[in-house]
Parts: sequence; C-alpha cells; structure tokens
Amino acid sequence: MPETYVHKFDTPTFKGEISVPSASTLTASSSTAAMAPPSSTSPCCSRCERRLLMNIISVINPSNGKIITKISEGTPKDVDVAVAAAQKAFDTTWGLNKNGFERARLLQKLADLMEQNADKLAALEALDNGKTFNWARTTDVDHSIRCIRYYGGWADKIIGQTIETSEAKLVYVRHEPIGVVAQIIPWNFPLQMMAWKIGPALATGCSVILKPSEFTPLSALFMAQLIHEAGFPAGSFNLVNGYGQTVGQALAEHKGVEKIAFTGSTLVGRKIMEAAAKSNLKKVTLELGGKSPSIVFDDADLEQAVKWAAFGIYYNHGQCCCADSRIFVHEKIYDQFMQRFTEHTKSLKVGDPFDPTSSRVPMVVRNSSTT
Repeated sequence: MPETYVHKFDTPTFKGEISVPSASTLTASSSTAAMAPPSSTSPCCSRCERRLLMNIISVINPSNGKIITKISEGTPKDVDVAVAAAQKAFDTTWGLNKNGFERARLLQKLADLMEQNADKLAALEALDNGKTFNWARTTDVDHSIRCIRYYGGWADKIIGQTIETSEAKLVYVRHEPIGVVAQIIPWNFPLQMMAWKIGPALATGCSVILKPSEFTPLSALFMAQLIHEAGFPAGSFNLVNGYGQTVGQALAEHKGVEKIAFTGSTLVGRKIMEAAAKSNLKKVTLELGGKSPSIVFDDADLEQAVKWAAFGIYYNHGQCCCADSRIFVHEKIYDQFMQRFTEHTKSLKVGDPFDPTSSRVPMVVRNSSTT
C-alpha cells in the first residue's frame, strides 16, 4: 500500500489535489510510519517490515458508501513506539526544554499553515465526515484555527505565584507540563476536536499522542504534515491510527501515559477511567454524551422556535453531543409547532457535501440512523 494517498477533487466548491500519509503511526518529524518490528518475522528491509505489520482500515465516504482510501491500522506495539518518542521529546527537546515563547511561535506558525490550507482541510472534512464543504470551511476550519491561535497566545503566559507565610520561608507555585498525554477524538468534529485537544497540551509543553477516529482520520493525517512543517520537535506530536479496543485501550492502560483525554460515549468513558485507575492512576478528562431538550412555551415566537429547534437537532447532521434530541412543546401550540417543524424539515435538502445547495448530508456511521 502506498505511504501517501492523493485525492483529486473536481467539485463545484473545491478543485485540487490533497496528499495525506497512510501510515499507522506518525511523529512530528516524519510523514512515514514509526512501527515496531514484528517478533515473529525477519523482514529484509524497512518497506517489507511495514507490509508485514500492516492491517488495513478502509475509510468510507458517507455520501456514497464507497471506499475513499485505506490506511494502516496501528497496534499496541505502535503505541509503545509513540510513547517512547513522546517521552524522549519531553525529556530533551520539548516540555521544560522549550520555553513558552518558542512554543507560542510554533503554534502560531501552525495556525498560519492551517489558514494557508483552509480549503484543503475543509475538503477533507467534507470527504470522510460528510458535512458540507461550505459549513466545514466557515465553521469547523475557522474555529479550529482560532483555537490554535488562542492557545498559542497563552503558551508564554503560564505563570505561578508566591504565597506569603513568613520571612523564614519562600513558598511558591510553579505550573509544569504533565508529560506524555494521550488524546482520543470522535468522528463528528474531527478537526475541531483535534484543535481543542492538542492546543492546550502543546501550549503547556506536554507531548501528545493523538488517536483520531477510524471513521474520519484524513484531516488529522493532513494536520500531522502541517505540524511537521511548522517545525515542532520530533516526538512532541504523535498520531496513531487504529480502533478503540486496541489502540485506545493500549493508550488508556499504558503506564508511560500521564494523562488521557477522551471525547465520546459514556460507556467508553467509564472503561477509560477504569483502565486509567488500574494502570498508573493517570489523570483523566472525559467529554461524554448527553440528552439536551428544547423547551417551547405557548408564548414563544413559533417561527424562531421552529428554526432553532430544527438547527439544534439537525446541526452537523444530528451528530453532536449537545444535539436537541428531545423537544418539549406546550400542549396549546403542539399541533401548530409540529406542522411548522415538519414543513421546515422537508425543506432541508439532503445531498452531496460539495453541492453548494445541500444543507444536510448523510450520517458518518450508517447504523447511527437506526439507534
């Protein structure tokens, strides 16, 4: 399998070519796989070694159900390689070895590169996530750039404090990076979730290991190239493709990981917390799902109520942890509200994400429409 996948776009909203690496594991210094050799084989060269290790993940276009490309699946051995690279960077070229001014400069450079490649990032989001290109460009990509710039602005402003006790003592607080942090992101907002996770971690000097969703890895793989181009030290950022039950579990259980951040289901969040507790009591940040109702009273402006209730559930094709999946409507206006809501829903065009007239697109995961 080629180490780089090139996709050619010829659509009404975007035309061009985009290259993304297909390796299972990436670091900030390389666009090729950093894979551990198999114990049961003796490859003749590095290329054969990668082939012997390779399990494949098919990346599907949700708009038509066709395979976009195939990427290498990571393993727990790949996690070990990534953790070692991240720890080496933290001990030598990152963490407290790279001052806040330099970390800020690198993050701002990354934001500049994201701006230069904004259309490409939006096209990749539309391709494997399915959201409309225009929405991805004006919302997901722009917000992600702002996020990276925001944390770039904080990198050299991390301060401690002194605490008054007595003339015989000097008591102070110093904020230090935790170390190696693992980050697992979902498929509904691939680029934004990545920005929200890596921004604060890199700003504070932590070394990052990111596992993108196996459904939507393309923008993260492209971002790995931009992180390398921005000049981040080798091992300061690492990406491991794979499934939750293998790569995700290995990250949660790994004793070399000091913190894990996860966005996803409550069920998996419980498993991550359990694994973190049973391994090395690593710090945990969980952003889990929920049910978010809209409440419409009988004195509401029905036009606005329908508009925003529909936006609440259909935003990002309904794939959002805060989607308004329930609507409580006062009985006096229930029938009228339902009539208008139905009419509004029927007016929404479901179509190709690169069609500028499409307002809604197919869902990323096929079975999510039946659960």
